[in-house]
Amino acid sequence: MLLQPLMMTDKPDGGGEASTLLKTRPKTKRPPLYKVLLLNDDYTPMEFVVHVLERFFFMTHAQAFEIMLTVHKKGVAVVGVFSHEIAETKVGQVMDFARRHQHPLQCTMEKEE
Repeated sequence: MLLQPLMMTDKPDGGGEASTLLKTRPKTKRPPLYKVLLLNDDYTPMEFVVHVLERFFFMTHAQAFEIMLTVHKKGVAVVGVFSHEIAETKVGQVMDFARRHQHPLQCTMEKEE
């Protein structure tokens, strides 16, 4: 809670002794963010991964290529950080797209610390 002081006087004309009242205002918390992760596999072509990153995460070709190499070399890479609803939607879109193109590409999400 955030306390905000209000100045009050004893008399309506503003004269007299001043006293302070505290008005409480709830402090809003930011919603938690979620990392969207792309996982490496031995079957999905690198070009397909680049295409996914460009299409669903709006990366340039150079950015997508760099992330794809990170996934390939390290086994996993964060491809974006979003609110829960957006992260969930992105994961679903990537998984559906991969299945429709018969690739085993995996995309997951986890809460950001």
